[in-house]
Amino acid sequence: MRPRIEWMTQADERVMEFLLEKDIIASPSVIAANIDYTGEYISRRCRKLANAGLLQRVDATNYRLTDLGERFLEGEIDADEISTENCN
Repeated sequence: MRPRIEWMTQADERVMEFLLEKDIIASPSVIAANIDYTGEYISRRCRKLANAGLLQRVDATNYRLTDLGERFLEGEIDADEISTENCN
């Protein structure tokens, strides 16, 4: 079971699930188009997820899921393993 992270939204999990399922590096606009959110919103969420260590910014516009993000999705970590310093 995935830990409950106070600042996370349903969109955050969908972003990570999309990146895991497709096993790709993608921009927020590509992610948004595939999960039915606006690009601007997903861009903000990707930054928060990267700040928490769940995504990695690969270049100016693209993200990938980190090992921590994958472990989160698999329910293999505790909530206290996720950085919350820059996410609130």
